Amino acid sequence: MTDQYFSNNPNVSSEKRTWTYELLENKLIFTTDNGVFSKGEVDFGSKVLLETYALPQIAGAILDFGCGYGPVGIALAKCYPDREFIGVDINKRAVDLANENAKQNQVENVRFLESDKLENVQGEKFASVLTNPPIRAGKQTVHAMFEDAYEALLSGGELWVVIQKKQGAPSAEKKLKELFANVETVTKRKGYFIFKAEKV
Repeated sequence: MTDQYFSNNPNVSSEKRTWTYELLENKLIFTTDNGVFSKGEVDFGSKVLLETYALPQIAGAILDFGCGYGPVGIALAKCYPDREFIGVDINKRAVDLANENAKQNQVENVRFLESDKLENVQGEKFASVLTNPPIRAGKQTVHAMFEDAYEALLSGGELWVVIQKKQGAPSAEKKLKELFANVETVTKRKGYFIFKAEKV
């Protein structure tokens, strides 16, 4: 599975490409490569997540969990320059691209770290966590990410998840309700569900 986008070092040759894309009314430049998720354009689920997301009421940094080459973290950081954003991903190639993309879009309030789940941000607490989880890594991995996100949130913090119905939205919702006191389906679009789970 070392050729998968959710592996640490994808075993595929590099073939970088750069393209522009509009997110949240900002035209952004992304450099992507083989071995990263959705290398040709920002995937529909991430776009729905961005368009639906609202900043939390509480202060604190915001985490992009499974950041890939950075579109979610960069788009939000560009819109909210007074907030600190951190992105993590197990895929070293994706994280290197994310930091490159932050620089080329002149976004300074976001940083990206290589991390197996949240091991490299242990001890940090977040007002909000966003994730478009790696479904192909399996349900066990996705549900473990929800558990890690719960632990990493401040009291009053929120986890925002995008997941397709056919790729496990019902079981994801059930898992979230086991962990969080308040879980709501914020929107459904073309089979994609956006869940918001609040840590009380």
